[in-house]
Amino acid sequence: MWQNFPRCALIFLLLALSGFIYLLRNIYTLESRVQSSFIPEHLPTFYHNRTFCAHLGQKSSPEDELEERYLLDIIAWPGPLPSSAPVVLRQTSDPVHSLFTILPTKTGRQWHVGDQLEALVQIHDFQGRPKHYGGDFLVARLHSPELGAGVVGEVVDHKNGFYSVLFPLLWEGSAQAVAVLRRLREERPDRVFFKSLFRLGFLSETTVCNMCLPPDQQPLCNYTDVHTGEPWFCYKPKMLSCDTRVNHAKGGYLKHLITNKEALLFQSGVNIKVYIHPSGPDRINVLPPRKERSNIKPDPVKLEPSGYYYEGTWRSLSGIAVRQFNGSPSIIPCLRNKVINMYGDSTVRQWFEYLIATVPELKEFNLHSPKNVGPFMAVDSSHNILLKYRCHGPPIRFTTVLSSEMRYISNELDGLSGGPDTVVVLSIWAHFSTFPVEVYIRRLRHIRRAVVHLLDRAPGTLIVIRSANLQALDQEVSLYNSDWFSVQLDKVLRAMFKGMDVLLVDAWQMSLAHHLPHALHPPPPIIKNMIDMFLSYVCPEKKKNHQK
Repeated sequence: MWQNFPRCALIFLLLALSGFIYLLRNIYTLESRVQSSFIPEHLPTFYHNRTFCAHLGQKSSPEDELEERYLLDIIAWPGPLPSSAPVVLRQTSDPVHSLFTILPTKTGRQWHVGDQLEALVQIHDFQGRPKHYGGDFLVARLHSPELGAGVVGEVVDHKNGFYSVLFPLLWEGSAQAVAVLRRLREERPDRVFFKSLFRLGFLSETTVCNMCLPPDQQPLCNYTDVHTGEPWFCYKPKMLSCDTRVNHAKGGYLKHLITNKEALLFQSGVNIKVYIHPSGPDRINVLPPRKERSNIKPDPVKLEPSGYYYEGTWRSLSGIAVRQFNGSPSIIPCLRNKVINMYGDSTVRQWFEYLIATVPELKEFNLHSPKNVGPFMAVDSSHNILLKYRCHGPPIRFTTVLSSEMRYISNELDGLSGGPDTVVVLSIWAHFSTFPVEVYIRRLRHIRRAVVHLLDRAPGTLIVIRSANLQALDQEVSLYNSDWFSVQLDKVLRAMFKGMDVLLVDAWQMSLAHHLPHALHPPPPIIKNMIDMFLSYVCPEKKKNHQK
């Protein structure tokens, strides 16, 4: 890492280097806000029964049911001891009263590159009393601003109010060191509602739609996908037939979902993404790797971060040699003669927008699609490059999508020929946070099956999957898109595609390890690092032939 640095520059960097560990307590977050002029006078009363929504669609096989139980087990979240008493803010976790301590190593307070740094966190409530149960949502980052370095830490919940946070030490220098949401996800998947416009001639009607609607309140239009069995329903218009549906759109957010006491748990600057302070020194000095063989036993927990930042660039630890793709001169040769198909939510549409902004030769073809909705297409005819984006099927909280353009990703993949000049990029997570996890598992299962079929018939096809990322928080929308929801969807995604011939771009760690604020659509420096990793996978660096 250091061999290309002049000696004086190296010393300067080591002397100037500083950073910090920070631990974020995070309860909720945001996907997007779209004001709607359609506010139904009487929204239907939803059945508070998770199985009604989660187990619609095709009947699962015994193997699928076994996998689902496994996936639900790996995201099971510890919580407080059962109690009939109501939630009281003063007895909940308070980041201001909580503390962390950097623990010494087995040989004292010396750390070397390749070691692990461990911090112990003790959570206290608003009365300053230590908590004796787990379940807090903590995220951690070790950061050195002057070097543009950062890496994500692993949080271990000891379920007694204490948490261990473990960091891999990857560079030299100094470094400074949920019951309401679960209930809403399982009982109120209708807290974001959707709508569709039906039109025939001069007559039009708008009705409420969702993945699961009570069947005994009004007649339903059944739009369940015939290929995947993915369910979707709208209330039937009073005057029009079901086949007159024109579009799909987000209707709005339901209000008054929690009590006033529960609302106290969701306060920005109080218990949402607030720093936990150290009880002692928050800096360490990291020495070069040990040259001699050590008799020290290895750490019991082996950390496996997907990568880390150094000098502002992402260095992957997953086997991908990440190169820099700075504009057309490096991107065009990589994408020449390729078709890039992007499917998913707005977080992958951001990749499409980045590429057409960075490569002027990619000319966007006007498909007269709604802004921020798509589908979109860009072409570089001189270099035979075709770039396409299409949003995933419902549920999706976009403003207005034509019914004819509502496509499920698995069906789109089944229609691809594939091959060595075909690249597929997938990102699907942000619009599933209001539904039981079983709904997301079912959707990923269809996509995974389609990916397997595509790779079987066209082995040279490249598949890239973008994971979830942390987001900015806003109190009003905290109950709809929490980071707590997202981290569980992220774990499910990783588990379901583990071992497959796909590249996972770890947007979670890339957004957490970076010093810039969290955002649903990460800022350009983070997006560039994602694109660099994506292109490095599409165009791996050729190994140099050494002449004998």
